[in-house]
Amino acid sequence: MDLIKASKRLVPGFRFHPTDEELFMYYLKRKVMGKPLRHQIMAEVDVYVFAPWDLPSMSCLKTGDLNWYFFCPRAKKYASGFRANRANKFGYWKSTGNDRSVQYQGRQVGRIKTLVFHRGKPPSGDRTDWVIYEYKLEDKLLAEQGISQESYVIC
Repeated sequence: MDLIKASKRLVPGFRFHPTDEELFMYYLKRKVMGKPLRHQIMAEVDVYVFAPWDLPSMSCLKTGDLNWYFFCPRAKKYASGFRANRANKFGYWKSTGNDRSVQYQGRQVGRIKTLVFHRGKPPSGDRTDWVIYEYKLEDKLLAEQGISQESYVIC
């Protein structure tokens, strides 16, 4: 489905304000399992490659909201490592605070990491007001089925 057509067909007053559980258990779970989504609400964008001020124009939904959602492919900093690459030519995203665990039906299904954009090179970059919440699926039931949960996050 064409993204522009999808956003034009939404009813007046529509707002996309999913809960954490909905982001994990519907959107991200379906994405990592390769299942189709009913509506193209989120574009697939490697948000860490772009300047944060360019991201709003890449959103599928053109609304006045100050929240945008993207499926982001996970890129590792080193091929044999686990660390995510969150730096680009404009600056870097730095983790702040503790990750938040999200529960669904009594079990942990994911973690939310808060990242703040800093202009320049680490560790002396200048902090900005741009914030990303990275939703990473960590569902034991999917892991037991052999389904990789590392391919995408929602930002």
